[in-house]
Amino acid sequence: MPIKTVLIIDDSPTERHILSQLLLGGGYEVSSAESGDEGIARAKQIKPDLILMDVVMPGTNGFQATRALARDEATKHIPVIICTTKVQETDKVWGLRQGARDYVTKPVDGPVLLAKIAALG
Repeated sequence: MPIKTVLIIDDSPTERHILSQLLLGGGYEVSSAESGDEGIARAKQIKPDLILMDVVMPGTNGFQATRALARDEATKHIPVIICTTKVQETDKVWGLRQGARDYVTKPVDGPVLLAKIAALG
């Protein structure tokens, strides 16, 4: 299934803006959420084709939100790419174990992220 709609879950307005501009330039429809809990609710509501998930957020963090989405019948089919400042290999392994399909670190390399999204579609 080609990816058309992307949900960005990130507590940073700057990161949401940067990722939104990158995705809009790539021809994707974009929506966003400012927290893990809001992101889970938005994912159930709008059923995006892909989720870009930050990790370090107040409340429900990105690992917890990814796990919740991966275990929920309504959202488990939606691929999640974790997009974070956490660069340790153990973080990447843990993120993938929570159900993420891929893991990219910030600052995001735009062409690399767009290629990863295209590869999922």
